[in-house]
Amino acid sequence: MLTKTPLARALQLAFALHVTALPLAAHAQASTEPNPPNSPRQADTAAPKPQAPSATNTTLPTVTVNSTQTHDDFITDKSMVGAKVPTAQRDIAQSVTVINQALMQSQGATSFQDSLRNAPGITIGGAEGGQIGNNINLRGFTAQNDIYLDGFRDRNQYYRDTFDLESIDVLYGPSSMLFGRGSTGGVIDQVSKQPSLKASGEISTTIGTSDRYRTSVDLNHPLTDTAAFRVDAFGQSLGSTRDEMKNKDYGIAPSVRFGIGTPTEVTISALIQHNYDMPDYGVQAIDGHAFAPSMHTYYGLTDDRTIQDVQSLRARVEHKISDALSVSNQTQISHSTTDARETAAHAVLTGPTASSTALSSGNFTSLPLQDLYVQLQSHDRVIQNRSISNDSMVRYTFNTGPIRHDLIAGAEIGYESYSNQAYIRNNLPIVSLLDPVYESTPSNVTQSIGNYASSGATSLATYVNDTISLGQHWKVIGGLRWDRFQAHISNTINAPGYTNQTNDFTSVRAGVIYQPTDWQSYYFSYGTSFDPSLEALTVTNFTQNLAPEHTKSYEVGGKWDLLDGNLSVTSALFQEEMDNARTQLSSSEYTLDGDIRVRGFQAGVTGHILPNWQVFGGYTYLDATILRALDGTQGNTPANTPRNTLTLWTTYNLTPHWEIGGGPTYMSARYAANTNFVQVGGYTRWDAMAAYHAKKWDARLNLLNLTNKFYYDALIQSDGGRSVPGIGRTLLATFEYRL
Repeated sequence: MLTKTPLARALQLAFALHVTALPLAAHAQASTEPNPPNSPRQADTAAPKPQAPSATNTTLPTVTVNSTQTHDDFITDKSMVGAKVPTAQRDIAQSVTVINQALMQSQGATSFQDSLRNAPGITIGGAEGGQIGNNINLRGFTAQNDIYLDGFRDRNQYYRDTFDLESIDVLYGPSSMLFGRGSTGGVIDQVSKQPSLKASGEISTTIGTSDRYRTSVDLNHPLTDTAAFRVDAFGQSLGSTRDEMKNKDYGIAPSVRFGIGTPTEVTISALIQHNYDMPDYGVQAIDGHAFAPSMHTYYGLTDDRTIQDVQSLRARVEHKISDALSVSNQTQISHSTTDARETAAHAVLTGPTASSTALSSGNFTSLPLQDLYVQLQSHDRVIQNRSISNDSMVRYTFNTGPIRHDLIAGAEIGYESYSNQAYIRNNLPIVSLLDPVYESTPSNVTQSIGNYASSGATSLATYVNDTISLGQHWKVIGGLRWDRFQAHISNTINAPGYTNQTNDFTSVRAGVIYQPTDWQSYYFSYGTSFDPSLEALTVTNFTQNLAPEHTKSYEVGGKWDLLDGNLSVTSALFQEEMDNARTQLSSSEYTLDGDIRVRGFQAGVTGHILPNWQVFGGYTYLDATILRALDGTQGNTPANTPRNTLTLWTTYNLTPHWEIGGGPTYMSARYAANTNFVQVGGYTRWDAMAAYHAKKWDARLNLLNLTNKFYYDALIQSDGGRSVPGIGRTLLATFEYRL
């Protein structure tokens, strides 16, 4: 019979997905197995297992995932990012992508940036100005200040690693009701590994081409029947197919957990990380398109470096008063230092001297490329970031007649400070566009002290959110949050010399969920966000007296758990609009008369198609337009916002031990800045993997950029728009041993 063959089953499923996913949809995943022993969600009460539609409706094949395959299970049933508490994704009325540890390991992704390639609608920004580290765009809006660690804003500017993460959860759409200021395109929450009562350990070593070496350790040890200690650590020395790129980093993340399984749990965790990295500010454009002689070409000096030290301490107390009532309090203290000596390609010149004419507006020219030169510019500074935050929350579940309420309410308070001492190197060299000379800082280069910026902010917030269950099929979600954000900034050279700002804002969240069966969920949601001028504790002069920008979002979608819950399929339609965006009227005047709108479609699939065949993929279509602006950009596409992004990763177990996998990452053309003078072409990058799994160890080969595609990865808006080439073909060999 045809339906008994794997090929027939795949064709049958493809037809079923095509029919099912035509309506509105978005993201939810339901796990059919217990979480891995080290998962922080192990203690959560599992949601009822969704059932796929019966054969009489869609004739879907039954797929049962057995326990021997948990080592690579990409599906995650719950997320912390959608409601501040562990919540089934089908009960979150927004799009959510959860990138778990199994997926990151399968792909050989060890950096925060590489892991986020699995989230459609995300693009990478480069280092620029006072903001370095991971710069992310989410659905066309910057998410630089919307990165979180265990629910706390992780405002430290550093290059994050995944060695201590259980997952990276991405919530799409304005979410100020849950997270306060920012969150225009959404938020990204890093979920750290938690101690558990099962002893475990893993040692992983990776060796790769281009002098890539890495070792990580994950040890979990029970202390008593109700307490455990866990420590994660890593060290790496990473070369690159990019010339001169070398990173040397290490980190340790200890954590201890008391009262596991009792009414009162206490968790204390820390992160200590050191980075010594080579900065990459990319290349300039020629004739309106990103240009580099090859993917290896580097514009900078060989003694450039970015040194970063990060320390973070978090403590959480949870007390269960009864089955219906619980309270929690958590505190985070963090500090980071960045000492950067960085050189960038500043301008394209028509001659080899500083007095030569500089090209502009996309660097259009009729001159031969060998007659062009690049002026280098310094981006040196020492940055300090400090913060302390506290969140107290109560969760109460109760009934009012036939209506069930799941209520959370809380208060947050925090203080943040930021300082940036800039330094200027003078007489930096001018290098050939086609053949730049790699050298250390010349002896005639002098240094002068630049602007010193110092800023601080106090935040206070209260919030309440209620999820109301109306019978078995309907849920209504409503939430309010009030924020007060008081910030000040002073400059020694730049303007303004001093300014302060106080903003009060009320954010709202509303949603309706319809779940006609336990395997399908449809929703509509509305949410808002606000962005003060001093949101990042920096300011563009003449914007400090403006009210916050605000964004409204509408999303409608659906989430389906198919094949007995082994496969999650999602899709959604959405619109996000910032209708009072800051826009420049003149050299000394900004107003809130701008309007930026992003409309789009998002779809995802996660889980097992067949017992041995697993998939993780997503697609996003973004129709982004600057509807109104006074700076000449009206009608343009916002920077770093591609029309189409697609990510797909699939694995297949050939035998109980052998596994193969791979997939593409596709991104269509983008503009490097809102002026749309510089366009960066689209690309498709293919990765592949082969692995051998044994009881106590795994061996895996990952081949990144299989076809050695020359593409541009991160984009930087400054200097008209710079682009950073992606890595070339890279082979990684990883051996993992479980204690």
